Amino acid sequence: MTPVQDIAPTITASHAALTRDFPLKPFAIRHKLAGHPLLTLSRIAQLASELPRDLIEYNSGKVAISQDPNAIPSVDLDPVEVVKRIETAGAWMVLKRIENSPPYRRLLEDTLLSVAKARGFNSCLDAGFEQIEGFLFVSSPNSTTPFHLDSEDNFFVQIHGEKFFTVYDNADRAIASDDQIEHSMTKHRNLVFDPQFADRGTEFHMHGGDGCYIPYQWPHWVRTANDYSISLAITWKTKDVRRVNDLHFCNSMLRGVGFPQQAPGKNPVFDAMKLAVFRTGTTAIKPLRASLAMRKLLRRLALGKDANYYMKDA
Repeated sequence: MTPVQDIAPTITASHAALTRDFPLKPFAIRHKLAGHPLLTLSRIAQLASELPRDLIEYNSGKVAISQDPNAIPSVDLDPVEVVKRIETAGAWMVLKRIENSPPYRRLLEDTLLSVAKARGFNSCLDAGFEQIEGFLFVSSPNSTTPFHLDSEDNFFVQIHGEKFFTVYDNADRAIASDDQIEHSMTKHRNLVFDPQFADRGTEFHMHGGDGCYIPYQWPHWVRTANDYSISLAITWKTKDVRRVNDLHFCNSMLRGVGFPQQAPGKNPVFDAMKLAVFRTGTTAIKPLRASLAMRKLLRRLALGKDANYYMKDA
């Protein structure tokens, strides 16, 4: 097997995309991660056996674009078997926060460093790539990832198989309102998809070696073709993104106890006050998150009784 350090995990894009579009608009990229030894099914199955159970989510891939999160069909397999049988399991899976594994952390950081250097920076930190995280997706043929949005910026790279990735402008509040965005950020990521907006999307058609950049909070949905798929989301959060994310969670909690809130940015002075209190509280409970049982309890308290829906088999 080729040693991990011998493979240059680079991402490339046009000069115009990296200077004009980044980080405000999506664009196509190319990469050299297809075939990487950390991104094979056998190695992913090993990772699935090592990660904490609350960092693994999977269900049937036979879902709707506009999928009710309370009606997602499940798959009666353990995580490792889902990966091993992905060609026939009819499943969709994501392994979250793979940077918890040191080899995968190096892979993520080295890949983003290639982008930082292409933009004229000497390090990921200089380029604004903070809180680097990775999400590894394994999907059966003809699977769908429902319409949703994410709480970070993302270089999405296709490793194996064929995938269609359709993204929509996050400034279009007809597609996703402020209330929907808050719910997606704090309760469940799925959004309601109105078919009349279908032609407003930009589709990226990807095979191994292809990818795309997806800006913060741009709604999207994804489908695979007739082969199983392996994909990797290489994500980061800037200081501004972390601030908006924290405000969404603070607003959601206040709304839950009967205090309606304006969207982040509508009242900057009140935002600053809420943020200070919220971050003091979250810092105090951070040590408790070392325990899986405590993480489940905290999610339930903050996000509601169904917050641990993806651990129903545990």
